[in-house]
Amino acid sequence: MLLGTHSPKLDDKGRVILPAKFREDLGGGIVVTRGQERCLYVFSTAEFESMHERIRQAPLANKQARDFMRLFLSGASAEMPDSQNRITIPQHLRQYAGLQKELIVTGVGAHAEIWDAESWNAYLAAGEETYSELEQEVIPGLF
Repeated sequence: MLLGTHSPKLDDKGRVILPAKFREDLGGGIVVTRGQERCLYVFSTAEFESMHERIRQAPLANKQARDFMRLFLSGASAEMPDSQNRITIPQHLRQYAGLQKELIVTGVGAHAEIWDAESWNAYLAAGEETYSELEQEVIPGLF
């Protein structure tokens, strides 16, 4: 399970070092793709393959499903960490997420997210009040 918040830096070649706590889960290969809220989603290859199987079940007649598949899969890039546990984030994904040098990498259970640090801080500040004021169950059976 991928958990926590980490603050690695993006180097001049578009590489980032995977947080040490994520290496066991992600060291065998990853897929990076467009996330929502202008972040990047990072999946282990096995998790991405499992997700892809579920996506393939979506009806092509459903426009929202087609739109999701196009954006999610067209941005995907398979990457293998190098000997220093760095992954290269392709330029089109760095541009999509507005990544600068300072990054935030968060563990979100089955996947990680990569955010530009400024964007993450703005998202966190905006979402904190909403999070603290939730009055109904968002995830069935959690609370």
